[in-house]
Amino acid sequence: MANETLYNGITLPQTWPPRNVIEGSREPIPVPYLSHPPQVIPIDLGRQLFVDDFLIAETSLTRAYGKPEIHPQSPVLSPETEEEMDSGFCPMAAPFNDGAWYDPQDNLFKLWYMPGWFHSTALATSADGIHWDRPQLDVKPGTNLVWPNNDGSDRDGCLVWLDSDTPDPAQRYKMFQFYRHYKPKPGQPPIPPGSWPTQMARGEMVSEGWAQVSPDGIHWSDPVITTQVGDNTSFFYNPFRRKWCISIRRAAHIDETTRLRARFYRESDDFLQGAQWDMDSDEVFWQRIDHHDQPDPARPNHRVALYDVNVTPYESLMLGMFAIFRGPENDICAEEGVPKTMDLELAYSRDGFHFSRPDRTPFLASSRKIGDWNRAYLHACGGLCMVVHDRIFIYFTGFSGLSPKLGTNDIGDSGLSRRVMYAGASTGLATLRRDGFASMEAGAGGGTLTTRPVTFNGGRLFVNANAPQGELRVSVLDSNGETVEGLGADACAALSLDSTCAEVKWSSDADLAALAGQPCRLQFHLQSGQLFSFWVTDDPDGASYGHMAAGGPGFTNGRDLPSSQ
Repeated sequence: MANETLYNGITLPQTWPPRNVIEGSREPIPVPYLSHPPQVIPIDLGRQLFVDDFLIAETSLTRAYGKPEIHPQSPVLSPETEEEMDSGFCPMAAPFNDGAWYDPQDNLFKLWYMPGWFHSTALATSADGIHWDRPQLDVKPGTNLVWPNNDGSDRDGCLVWLDSDTPDPAQRYKMFQFYRHYKPKPGQPPIPPGSWPTQMARGEMVSEGWAQVSPDGIHWSDPVITTQVGDNTSFFYNPFRRKWCISIRRAAHIDETTRLRARFYRESDDFLQGAQWDMDSDEVFWQRIDHHDQPDPARPNHRVALYDVNVTPYESLMLGMFAIFRGPENDICAEEGVPKTMDLELAYSRDGFHFSRPDRTPFLASSRKIGDWNRAYLHACGGLCMVVHDRIFIYFTGFSGLSPKLGTNDIGDSGLSRRVMYAGASTGLATLRRDGFASMEAGAGGGTLTTRPVTFNGGRLFVNANAPQGELRVSVLDSNGETVEGLGADACAALSLDSTCAEVKWSSDADLAALAGQPCRLQFHLQSGQLFSFWVTDDPDGASYGHMAAGGPGFTNGRDLPSSQ
């Protein structure tokens, strides 16, 4: 097989996905394209972010990683309905991965979530992403359920994806669900529905992954049973390579004696046809914790684990959200009546497989405070984030560990795992400046950043910058490092503003488009400000052609395209 060269100049090895990630190690997983970047980086697709050093040849600026703000109306969805209240045992109205997407066909924000612990799958909608409604649907009349549980079954993790690339309208939405149910043991009579003690006594638990498709996110196909996977398995779509990728939860060796939660990877061209695979030949070890992942100070002896990995395309890269499990384990949670402590951290990939994790502080942290709606057990949401004008909307789940009916050590009498540790789940909203995951910053003394050699075809340079009390100028350097005539910092109109989309202009007659296809470097001169991203485009309004994660108002099929398209 010929080596595949990606949109950003990275060439994948012939063996792909790679099999050189070391399982039994606590060393950080290497990221090949950071140690050996392409000689020339094409930048025609999407905004170019400074989350790592991929684009940077040299700089005197400093990098800072952004943190979101919890929206003051959080939680934006809390348990209210009969299904969500779970008979008072473990109320929940929040994603267990599930998904939050902006649907441009309906001009609505849509949230798929778990209504009541281990219950079914429901849908909420919103016009603004803050105030949510529960539409009355025909799947189970009088409710907003899109996939009700059958008696004797329990829904665990789930993930929903809005597929903007599919040519088949019947498969516009994809869903993976993990289900547990009981079948009678040999020699036992059929198990009556609704009787969990009888089911557990007479039955054997069966766990299955289900792949399903839908035209509207409401009416779903019959499940295609996947290869056996662990709970909280999920998936994502890599539009840069047009691959469906499964984030498979399994235990893996972290050292010679310790097996912990980790992630394996499988990719395919088709979502449903790829639901079955050979574990030995098609699946590879992918992600794990390393020695930078530290336990919670309150649980210094707990073994940290990688609980979950969710991924989405954002502009010119793949954005990952890693759930870091800091304890305690299930038996201790049940004994103490507390939810698991889990924080969400960000990771970034430019080849869709290797992820750098440069900031090991939580992007979203459990509050760890008794009574808080987001006390612990945070979960990311499928799609991860939306771009809403100049902000990024990030939906996530938090558990309070509070139950109307259960005491610390009580067990609910319906369904599995009805314990306080799984009670009180709500949906929160956090927001961040667009492209605000990382910025390159300078004080009053100023500084510069020079890119590696890049190529482009557009003729307009845009930036996302915050420098109202300072300024930003740009020079264009040729392949010899010399300033291109007319495109130097002295001819550049200083930008003293705070804007997520500002065009850089020069006073000369020099034309940036004349450099199309020629390797050059961009040199940013910044004083008293922040630089978040840059991009070159042919659109006068600054469309980047990049991918918008779970979409947002004004975007076409999840892309930042010119308004004419």
